[in-house]
Amino acid sequence: MEIDGLELSILAPALLAGLLVLSTHVPLGQRVLARGIIFLDLAIAQIAGLGIIAAHSFEFDAEGWQIQLIAISSALAGALLLYAAERLWPQVLEAIIGTVFILAASGGILLLANNPHGGEHLKSILAGQILWVNYEQLIPVAVLYSAVLGIWFGLKKQCHPLVFYIIFAFSVTASVQLVGVYLVFASLIIPALAVRLAKKHNLIIAYVMGAMAYVIGLTLSAVLDLPSGAVVTWTLAIFGILIATILSAIQTKNTSAKQR
Repeated sequence: MEIDGLELSILAPALLAGLLVLSTHVPLGQRVLARGIIFLDLAIAQIAGLGIIAAHSFEFDAEGWQIQLIAISSALAGALLLYAAERLWPQVLEAIIGTVFILAASGGILLLANNPHGGEHLKSILAGQILWVNYEQLIPVAVLYSAVLGIWFGLKKQCHPLVFYIIFAFSVTASVQLVGVYLVFASLIIPALAVRLAKKHNLIIAYVMGAMAYVIGLTLSAVLDLPSGAVVTWTLAIFGILIATILSAIQTKNTSAKQR
């Protein structure tokens, strides 16, 4: 079915994938921002990506359980390593996270060095292939995210840091395979950054902003025939700047009113 040249059969599952990613990444992103560990997501996403690249090196089926096992094992190992670093060396945690990210990224390049399709695999991990997502892929992700959200909102602010890292690893591993590293990071950080000045309903504002960015970004990428991951990332950034500017203006106005 086509509406104005847009294939709904392609855009609908892509949009649903984006909304699923937002469902977990918006609240997790707010916690990441509050704790000041901004690049945790990038590091764990890159480690999960390294696991996927390693699994492909063994020529496992792209949809097989071996890929999923290696990817989640890699992400969990990385999450536990970074949790230990937070406990042992909190003063230099961001530096350690950055180092882990660089090592995982360069490790992926080394594994793909002799692969004739290495550049294609690397692009797929980083920029994602959200337009190729199908409903069958989304079912297990939806189940996983339902469990993640149940645990997250059930524990609320009493979530132990170790539980946070484990939840993070599972969420990011699934998200990377749907939308790629770039969109995972953008979905996690940009909405949280945009609404940081909101006094109330910040979670709702972030969800609405993210959803609108995915709708418009995917539509623009289809109309302009541009890479979807990159377009949605930029759309998220533009919406984030707009929302942050509006909230800043409201805060300034309220402050001025109080001082009178």
